[in-house]
Amino acid sequence: MTYIENIYACLAAPLLVAILCMRREGRRSLLFVLAGMTTCLLSAYVSTFVTGIAGVDRATASFEITPVVEELMKLLPMAFFLLIFEPEREITIGGTMMVSVGFATFENVCFLSSYGSSDLLRLLVRGFGTGAMHVVCGVVVAMGLYFLWNQTWLRTVGVFALLCFVITFHAIFNILVSQSGFVFWIGSAIPLTVVLFYLIFLAPRVASAR
Repeated sequence: MTYIENIYACLAAPLLVAILCMRREGRRSLLFVLAGMTTCLLSAYVSTFVTGIAGVDRATASFEITPVVEELMKLLPMAFFLLIFEPEREITIGGTMMVSVGFATFENVCFLSSYGSSDLLRLLVRGFGTGAMHVVCGVVVAMGLYFLWNQTWLRTVGVFALLCFVITFHAIFNILVSQSGFVFWIGSAIPLTVVLFYLIFLAPRVASAR
């Protein structure tokens, strides 16, 4: 196995043990986290393959190829879950968040192992920013899937539009956090600001509408 696969095996092992020991609700959440980590690993393979075919450098791939591959791959576990189990709205959105958390966690661990841990503040900011970015993108697509899934004429167009939005958001984030100085801080702050906006202004309205 290669290095990234070793990391995946070490992180997945305790999750698998916990999945076997926990009951339904906790087991489902951990399965979503594990699905996110697995999706991240597979996305790395697909991105590397497409990058090799396109013949672009690593920086260009992170702006043009990686966002497309990762957002498409993150969609697959929840699309499968929707098709097979037809879950309630809360489960759909919560499950997508767990997939996104698993994806971001594995991505952060791989980034940490590749670039070291000398600058703790920068790593923390990037870690929170990456996590928030993946959660925002995942929840946007999840809400679209839920509200559009039973409307056949809107499903394809709507999901495609949402994917275009999150891919663009993801690409902008990657471009900004790849820079240094003030631009890096701005890029990391954008998804965190979106999450705070949701918690302060939108979440209370969603809760009261239930």
